[in-house]
Amino acid sequence: MSDSAAAPASAWALLLRGLRRNKAKLLGSYALLSLWQACETLVPVFIGLTIDRAVSTGEVDQMVIWGLALCVLFGFLSYGYRYGAWIGFHVVSMEMHRIRVEIAAHSLHPRGAKTALRPGETLSLATADAELVGQFIRSTGFTIAAVISIVGASWFLLAMDLVLGLVVVIGVPTVLLLTQVITPRISRHTEHQQATVAEATGVATDLVRGLRVLKGIGAEPVAGARYRVLSGRARDASVRSTSTYGAMAGLTEGLAGLFLAAVALVAGHRALSGDITIGELVAVVGLTQFLAEPLGMLGDISAHTARAHASARRIVDFLASPRLVEEGESSPVFTPAELRLSGVSAPGLDAVDLASRPGEILGIAVTDPTAAATLMGLVNGSITPTSGTISLGGLPLRDLSSSAREAHLLVNPHHVDLFEGTLRSNVDPTGRLNERALGLLLDASACADVVSLVPEGLDQPVTPDGATFSGGQRQRIALARALAMDAPILVLHDPTTAVDAVTEHRIAQGIRRLRTAGASRRTTWLITSSPALLAQCHRVVLVAEGRVQSEGTHHDLASESTYAEVVLR
Repeated sequence: MSDSAAAPASAWALLLRGLRRNKAKLLGSYALLSLWQACETLVPVFIGLTIDRAVSTGEVDQMVIWGLALCVLFGFLSYGYRYGAWIGFHVVSMEMHRIRVEIAAHSLHPRGAKTALRPGETLSLATADAELVGQFIRSTGFTIAAVISIVGASWFLLAMDLVLGLVVVIGVPTVLLLTQVITPRISRHTEHQQATVAEATGVATDLVRGLRVLKGIGAEPVAGARYRVLSGRARDASVRSTSTYGAMAGLTEGLAGLFLAAVALVAGHRALSGDITIGELVAVVGLTQFLAEPLGMLGDISAHTARAHASARRIVDFLASPRLVEEGESSPVFTPAELRLSGVSAPGLDAVDLASRPGEILGIAVTDPTAAATLMGLVNGSITPTSGTISLGGLPLRDLSSSAREAHLLVNPHHVDLFEGTLRSNVDPTGRLNERALGLLLDASACADVVSLVPEGLDQPVTPDGATFSGGQRQRIALARALAMDAPILVLHDPTTAVDAVTEHRIAQGIRRLRTAGASRRTTWLITSSPALLAQCHRVVLVAEGRVQSEGTHHDLASESTYAEVVLR
């Protein structure tokens, strides 16, 4: 699916798309719901006819006929709602699933999504907002059914008595127009509520992820206070939204009650004057009482639609977010591909030249952490240089297709993400490695220590984001996963900051042993200040004040004061 096809142009386009792509099933659902409401409308009419034609006349056969007619009517009423609601619920569930998949696909696209939302906020889009959008389909069905019941009731009242019919025909639109005054406020308040809830969810996700670090530095009170403030904002927004919704519900019920009281008063007067029969009076009173349900339903539906529209707008804005990485259509000209930066300038970097030979382990020591992060962004394509070019295999990186980049280049960030499953599924997501290959990379990454801690070994369960593992264990698992991909060019950013010195030395030797085994032409870039890692590099480049200051082996550069300040510890 193309990006343009995946992103509706507006909130209404998203809402109407759900109706359009489920129209076959929805026609059945809406027809059955309309049958249910039509039968509900006929109940007081049938009771009135029973009184006039059977009760008042005392004819037993008429009593039996109208009794059976009421039984048949209730049968259609019951099954119409049962199966209409069942089909509608199925469609709503499937539509919510489709929207969740669409949001996930946009987030997980190979070229990423350029958005300021936290992971928790994106999760809120795929849950609470997707649910509100899906419920719009259900609301539409009840809207159609309510309109049919009101039209039917008006027709019966007009047929029975012109004055009563005109009161209903004029009064119903008036009530509905008055209830719409508050609808825009509901939409605004709902959008703000969903945004604040998403922000609080995002912060909560970040805090849980960093719980071990917060405990280590004793920052739990500060983190808790921050979350309390955001949660309080979400609470206040929710109260405002619910208050507005409650005001609309109260307004709808109040106006509907006044209107129905007026209809009953007019009907009573018409009955006393002999213009309608007792059976017709019963039918009119029953219809007016019944009309409270569809009128209230229409009032609720307008509020639900306003809330669904607000959520749809948030989803559309997210789906319309641009790709993080530019897309090309080419493949590298040279094999094995060479990664090269030529005169590249970007925030924190000034005319930087970097290149490595096939099979080389290149260490890059950067004095400024911001410049190191920029360098990672340049290599993974999420940052565009202000000048200079970044090439892979002889072609600019931006001209390469996503598949070509993935086939030749793996950029492994410092931040670690683990996924629910097992240790094996996190280390070898594709499941293509045999036990021997797994053993080699587990030894290289010192992840074998993590595996041996429990009897389950590689089959030990991993909780969401690997929250039960320490920072060092998480880093080793992530490193093992990166090494398992066996990329021709692998870029690692500070992969060992949370491990002890002895383990770090083992990992440094393991990376070199695994990446240079035999006549391997695999290239490795290590952006780090770790002396253990840099000591295993064939060549080290020092980037200071945004420029390449010197290069050589770790031993050669150790005598330079700038380099020593960065790496020697």
